[in-house]
Amino acid sequence: MSAPDPRPLTGEPVSLDLLNTRWTHDGERQDLLASADGLTVWLASTGLDARFPADRAALGPLLRARDALLRAVEHPGESAAAADLDAILEHGRIRATLSAEGPGERAEFADPAWGPAWTAARDYLDLLRTAPDRIRACAHDACTLHFFDTSRNGTRRWCSMAACGNRAKASRHYARTRES
Repeated sequence: MSAPDPRPLTGEPVSLDLLNTRWTHDGERQDLLASADGLTVWLASTGLDARFPADRAALGPLLRARDALLRAVEHPGESAAAADLDAILEHGRIRATLSAEGPGERAEFADPAWGPAWTAARDYLDLLRTAPDRIRACAHDACTLHFFDTSRNGTRRWCSMAACGNRAKASRHYARTRES
């Protein structure tokens, strides 16, 4: 059993969840993937631990994928960001399969250490196919978290209404009361 996940936002699609392995707490930068123990926590929280062992060799590719994903999210359509992500995707492929349940797919990797990184990059492509306009960064200035907006009308602005949304409301209220 791995340690509890200390991050303020979990449960996002794998690609955005990987981005959320860096966050700010009390003004200090945190990085879940600063250690192999953090890799174990992340794999367990995303459910990837059933497919990939928490092998220290996977940490380098995962950090590289996180940087590539951040560039792709922050600079959509930029050719350099796309090239960085493509370089991650070069390490795996999808093999078509047929089983008793019918047609399927299976990911294959020449080097299994690239499995988690490739899976996160592939997930980002799936999000782009689904609803690229719903991939968002939290609107709070001090927050570095990302989320996939699943709200009905697509207007979610905060990673968490209880945290960042509430801070923004409190800040606006304080500014109004200070002016009067």
